[in-house]
Amino acid sequence: MADKVNGSYLEYKGRPLVREGNFIYYGNMDDDYVLLFTVMTTTEFMGHEVPDMIVVQILSTKENMKIVKQDVTRGFYDAFDKGVIWLERYVADAE
Repeated sequence: MADKVNGSYLEYKGRPLVREGNFIYYGNMDDDYVLLFTVMTTTEFMGHEVPDMIVVQILSTKENMKIVKQDVTRGFYDAFDKGVIWLERYVADAE
């Protein structure tokens, strides 16, 4: 089930952040682009499983979720940082 707090999705910088299993979507489906993070592998850190290898993709919502940019990154922090920058650029260019 997707993550919800008090009946609404978590947000970061005004955009929804939704996790479903190993898939994490970030962005507004009304925008031209959204981010998809796919957790490929995890590693143990201080007794917890944390994402390790992550596929970062920009998807076009106007073209049936066509992949327009993708990369593979180690660590969720780096993947999220890279993805947010990409998304902000793509959304700004589409306006």
